[in-house]
Amino acid sequence: MKLFRVLMSLLLAVVAVLCFTPAAWAFCGFYVAKADTKLYNKASQVAIARDGDRTVLTMANDFQGEVKDFAMVIPVPTVLEKEQVRIAQPKIIERLDAFSAPRLVEYFDSDPCEPAYDRVMQAAPAPTAAAERGRTRGDASLGVTVEARFNVGEYDILILSAKESGGLETWLKRNGYKIPRGAKQLLQPYIRSSMKFFVAKVNLDKFEQSGYQFLRPLQISYQSPKFMLPIRLGMINASTEQDLIVYILSPKGEAEITNYRTVKIPSNTNIPLFVKDEFGEFYKSMFQTAYTKEDRKVGFLEYAWDMGNCDPCSAEPLTQEELKQAGVFWLDNNSSNVPISSGFRGSLPTSNVFITRLHIRYTRDKFPEDPTFQQTSNRESFQGRYILQHPFTGELQCQAGREYKRSLPKRFEQEAQTLAKLTNWNIQDIRKKMKLSVGNLTYSWWDNLLSWLRL
Repeated sequence: MKLFRVLMSLLLAVVAVLCFTPAAWAFCGFYVAKADTKLYNKASQVAIARDGDRTVLTMANDFQGEVKDFAMVIPVPTVLEKEQVRIAQPKIIERLDAFSAPRLVEYFDSDPCEPAYDRVMQAAPAPTAAAERGRTRGDASLGVTVEARFNVGEYDILILSAKESGGLETWLKRNGYKIPRGAKQLLQPYIRSSMKFFVAKVNLDKFEQSGYQFLRPLQISYQSPKFMLPIRLGMINASTEQDLIVYILSPKGEAEITNYRTVKIPSNTNIPLFVKDEFGEFYKSMFQTAYTKEDRKVGFLEYAWDMGNCDPCSAEPLTQEELKQAGVFWLDNNSSNVPISSGFRGSLPTSNVFITRLHIRYTRDKFPEDPTFQQTSNRESFQGRYILQHPFTGELQCQAGREYKRSLPKRFEQEAQTLAKLTNWNIQDIRKKMKLSVGNLTYSWWDNLLSWLRL
């Protein structure tokens, strides 16, 4: 990390020049705020570390209610043993979220009357297992077999196989698993595909002994050519649209959905200054607008980046130890508390971990199939990024300054139009708010006339 900071200091002058003109803006800027999963009342989060056909899947719990009522039924491609299941630290999901969240950045216009080579960019500071394979026959009449039974942390876990969905649904209910109505229909496709079922419920005694107030994420490891995420069971009792954030960690490059379109979230646009205080509402409105425009049946790419660096950083890249906790199993055995780096690409450090953040909002009618994924070799950087450009507020006594001053109303109007298009907010309301934000920089027609006469 020290080396990285030294290199970034040496590059500061170059970066400042590159960031002066809007045409040159790429991924510079100064982090202000992020649109993380806290924006949504219920957003499931899943981290998938995959290399070849080996997968480590971490499932964060958004369960709300009494822990005694908790039940998780997840289709899995193979019978899992105890060594393949572990408890993950909640902080790992939080770190992945913070690092990859869409972000708000800001720039400050330099004095247009100063020579270009004297300009210094002003910026707001950045905040700072051998399983207990008790093969029991189960209820033969229901066609359900308990392939494995074990305990991990505060969870009692079963691995089940079934011959038909009605029998599985009945078995689960008879054995105290509270599953919603309609499970039979959604379980059937997984049984036809010969998948097994990872079933977990809370062991209340062990939960009390753990000292945790919330259920911790479960992490499973398996080997299968299937690269998919079973989400249909989550739709059984869903009355509204569901949000799912998927973090895919790969030694290759960007991951994409293969059975639905993967679309980049609208990004790299200038928006009015007042959005700094309303960024959460802005992003929710913008996402819903884009989701509706795409007919509600796409997955949105919100972030794709090499884990060795970030620009701008809404959180530090995960350390090697944190990446291992997130399931990244292809790292060497030399743990370190600094971001991993295996060389340099261009002027920034790179690693053998590439993160893709996909945001899927789904309903039963628009997302009838479980999403399947593929890894690609594309290591092009992308982020959901929105720009605040602060105007220069000092004295403007030169011709370039007067021209700059006259250009501001048009710039502000363009920002208003952009915001209205992205969010479907009322343009008149936006203009009213902008007048308060830009203060004395909204010039009257006679100010503009006098500026012309002074040229």
